[in-house]
Order: sequence, then structure tokens, then C-alpha cells
Amino acid sequence: MVQLLLRRCWIASAILILAVPFAGAAKRSKNAPVDTSVPRLELTGGRQLIFERSIVSEREVKYKRSFWNKLVDAVAGAPAYHSLIRPYSVTTDSKDRIIVSDPGAKGVHIFDFVQQKYKFLFHAEGKDEMVMPQCVAVDKQDNIYVTDSESGKVFVWDSGGKLRHVIGSLKGGEGYFKRPTGIAVDSDAQRIYVTDTLRDKIFVMDMQGSILQTIGKHGEGNLEFHYPTELRLNGNDLIVVDAMNFRVQVLDRSGTFKYAIGHLGDRPGDFFRPKGVSVDSEGHLYVVEGLNADVQVFDDQGRLLYYFGQKGSRPGEFQLPAGVFIDRNDRVLVADSFNGRVQVFRYFGLKKSAEGGGH
Repeated sequence: MVQLLLRRCWIASAILILAVPFAGAAKRSKNAPVDTSVPRLELTGGRQLIFERSIVSEREVKYKRSFWNKLVDAVAGAPAYHSLIRPYSVTTDSKDRIIVSDPGAKGVHIFDFVQQKYKFLFHAEGKDEMVMPQCVAVDKQDNIYVTDSESGKVFVWDSGGKLRHVIGSLKGGEGYFKRPTGIAVDSDAQRIYVTDTLRDKIFVMDMQGSILQTIGKHGEGNLEFHYPTELRLNGNDLIVVDAMNFRVQVLDRSGTFKYAIGHLGDRPGDFFRPKGVSVDSEGHLYVVEGLNADVQVFDDQGRLLYYFGQKGSRPGEFQLPAGVFIDRNDRVLVADSFNGRVQVFRYFGLKKSAEGGGH
């Protein structure tokens, strides 16, 4: 169910797959049946990657229904719930809400498991219709930014779900961008980064959408792109999925090239259809490989550490996965597009010392 690469990396000598449900589960007797439905990776140094859950619909947020709600359901029928159709990108905000763009539903799902609330964002009125929501990001105020690859615009909602404004909307209803896909927001520097996949460049804007700088051009060299898609900010790094160059380029925030990871191929460590990208608390880079239906994990030198996933519909398996996001609690959220779900894993890094020391 979960594949591992046993080669030149710190995990190579001691990777195990244990078919147990959760980290805190009680020890089983020798003859007890083993639950093989929930994957768990045991990595060296006490590291672990554990599957937690799948998110499919609004119903999972509103699972606690009162007696009277259930009585009404029995008489009038159960309510219709919003479901994920083709989730593409995922992120979280400061309230731990899970925010998912869904081009299949032409909107954005917000799952609030803490408050047991759900909200669906869309815009189908006037000239600024949301047609193909692509990637999603949030700023420090939990404003939600969504690129629309079809309309050529960026939609911005406040944390409550009210549309604030649309970036790139021109007279007549067309959008400025040819195909905006990846987006990242730097709240401290008041900058928005957007990849325009058809222009092979990154636009750097202020918070009102005025263009300050462009990064890159068409080509195969450093700082050159061929269909750039996903973006991620991590520290001073701007991480760009350079899809048709089959690599990930890492720049600094000003647009200076630092290094690249990957090349064309179908072996572990290679890329054929790179999609989402994110970074865990130890600085490991996660890249979704859509064709092979797995997530590859690299160190900061670009060396493959391990990978997980394969084609399928069981927990830990994917069908054309797209976005990945790792939150402040090291939850690894993967948009499992053609399975119509988001799968949630949790990464446990090296244990800190009793004195409070670092890694």
C-alpha cells in the first residue's frame, strides 16, 4: 500500500511498514488480527508518517446531529451534503480550517472540524464568474486567495467567506492572466506571487494586485520555465513546480535561483507529472507525482528520502493526486483528485531532547 525507496538516504537502513491503526494503539497479541486498512510508515530516528483520515463531504464535519435533526431526517429525508468532486489544491488557516479548491464543483470548500461548520465559496454572478478554481492560499488575516485558470483572475475572500475583490479583472469580464495557477502570499512583505502557466513566468504583486515584478521566461535553464504551476513559500525560499521541465526550482523571494530538484523519468526521484509541493517542519520537500500517484520526499540537498502512495482507492492510495499542504502541526494533506477526497496524514519528526534542544 505504501512504497518506500531503500537507497542513499538517512532512512534507507531502517524503513518498515507496520499495518497498525494509530500511534497510540494498544499492543496486539500474537494471534490478533492486524488492521491492514490504515497505513503507517516507521522511519529511522523515531520518525513516522501515519494516515489519519479522509475527507469526502460536508457530512463529516456535521457528524453530531441532534435527536430532533434525526427525527426530521426520518420524516423529510436526510439533507443534501456538499461533496468533493475533483479537489485540486488544499491549505489550512490559523483556525485549522481545511480549505479545498474544487474545479469540479466550481468553488471552494471550507471544513471547520473544530466548530463543526462547513462553508462553500463560489461566485456565479456578474462578469467575475468563478469558472475553474485552481490553487488556494491564505494570508495572516485568513483571507482566502484562489486562482481561476479559466477566467484568468484571482478571487479574494475574507475569512468569513465574503468576496472582497478580484485581482486581474479587466473591462468586459476577461482576466489579465492567461492561465493563473499557483499562488503564495507573503503577508509580512505584502506580496502576492502567482504563476502564469501559459506565459512561463511568475508575477509578483502588492496586496491590491498591482504588478511589481515578473520572474522567469520560457526555457530550460535556471530561472526559465516551461508551464510553471504550483508555488510555495518557505522561509526565504520560493518553491516553483516547473511542470514541463520535470523539476522543482527553488528561488529566493527576490527571484534569484538557488537550486533545482528532479528531471524527466519514471523512477523514484524522477518526475513525469509533478503537481503540488510543500515542506514539513524538518525542511523536507514533498512533491506530488500525479502519474505515479505518489508523494516523493526530498532533503534540502535534493536527495530522495522516501515516497508513499500508489494507484488505488484505499487509504494511502491515490488517483491523479494534485495538491499537497503541510500545516504547522505537520499534518500532510493531499488532494486525491480522482478519488474525490482529501487524505490527511501526520508526520512525526525527530524527538526533541528533554532539555528542549533542537533536532
